[in-house]
Amino acid sequence: MLVLTRKSGEGVALGDDIQVRILQINKNDIKLGIDAPRNIRILRQEIYEQIREENLFSARASSAAVAEAVKLFSQRHPGGER
Repeated sequence: MLVLTRKSGEGVALGDDIQVRILQINKNDIKLGIDAPRNIRILRQEIYEQIREENLFSARASSAAVAEAVKLFSQRHPGGER
């Protein structure tokens, strides 16, 4: 992990397309400005984690549903015959 010290108004560049600037520094927080192309999705970490967990849950549920469908199909059509 790269750790940098920046003052208000200063920033960092991530590649050629993304600029992160420190807009304001308060006692317990900072305000960041991020300039990036529209096709780059920018999320707060807690939102990213929530979406990731929901996607994992959905994938597990889908796998279980497919397995149940295969089981039911196999019961109705032994040997794969139709």
